[in-house]
Amino acid sequence: MDIQVQPKLIIHGGAGASLKGKGGLDAVRRSLHKIVEEVYALLLSGESAKEAVVKGCQLLEDEPRFNAGTGSVLQSDGQIRMSASLMDGACQSFSGVINVSRVKNPIDLALALQSSPDRVLSDYGAAELARELQVPSYNGLTELRLQEWIQERQDNFKRAMAGVIAEEELLETSSARRGTIGVVALDTQGKLAVGTSTGGKGFERIGRVSDSAMPAGNYATKFAAVSCTGIGEDIMDECLAPRIVVRVTDGMPLSEAMQRSFTEASENHRDFGAIAIDASGAIGWGKTCPTLLAAFHNGEEIGDTLEIPGGTKVGVF
Repeated sequence: MDIQVQPKLIIHGGAGASLKGKGGLDAVRRSLHKIVEEVYALLLSGESAKEAVVKGCQLLEDEPRFNAGTGSVLQSDGQIRMSASLMDGACQSFSGVINVSRVKNPIDLALALQSSPDRVLSDYGAAELARELQVPSYNGLTELRLQEWIQERQDNFKRAMAGVIAEEELLETSSARRGTIGVVALDTQGKLAVGTSTGGKGFERIGRVSDSAMPAGNYATKFAAVSCTGIGEDIMDECLAPRIVVRVTDGMPLSEAMQRSFTEASENHRDFGAIAIDASGAIGWGKTCPTLLAAFHNGEEIGDTLEIPGGTKVGVF
């Protein structure tokens, strides 16, 4: 098959504190690189950006290490409630589910809603959709997440949120948080898509809604696509994903759009990261936190941001 456009791909598994030790870094790198390799092969075979994004989100949701799908954090009442959204940049169509429970892959529900007149559903509506689609009931609870919640309950929920990585040795627990997964893809037809999924921040008030099922955290046009991770409230306050996308849509290079947006965010003391691709194939990332757990394929090789020094940083490949 003749490749009309060189596909590009970037994924993330959240943002957080510094990786603790080589074992943690290597484990996260192996997980991310394996998923990048599998999803990029789909893009090379001619799969659409939307299909590749859904597959990438499924793989990240199925990896217990990350806070989405299996391995999602528990809310204050001990329940798992997940949110996910999908946006097809080619037709500028956004869909998502908010605080859904008992499904393996929330991104599948977001995909199903792409063709619906009602494209964002919350808890009861999302549960009804899952029943209509005959999605099997699934318990994504892991022992590590259960023990994390039990320990926090014993401490009277003093921590504001749970760990981004579901292995204690991987991240320092004092500030190891801000867990989301996301995928941005450019396909051989030059079309962009983005998906974002999360289990929330953990221990939160029942009913809290994350940015992951909002355009603020997940947005795409035919010009650029962005997935965010970090403190959801900070992402919403900056309206981060559409801010970057609109700047690119208006003619600003992705590198400048990322730099300007993250400079503004740093001045406002925000805590988050983002990944992006534009229609030219430029791959971008940015962070105001110590570590962004992102990996990419630039058409020639796989790379990642795991060892980028802390502080506000922006890069374009």
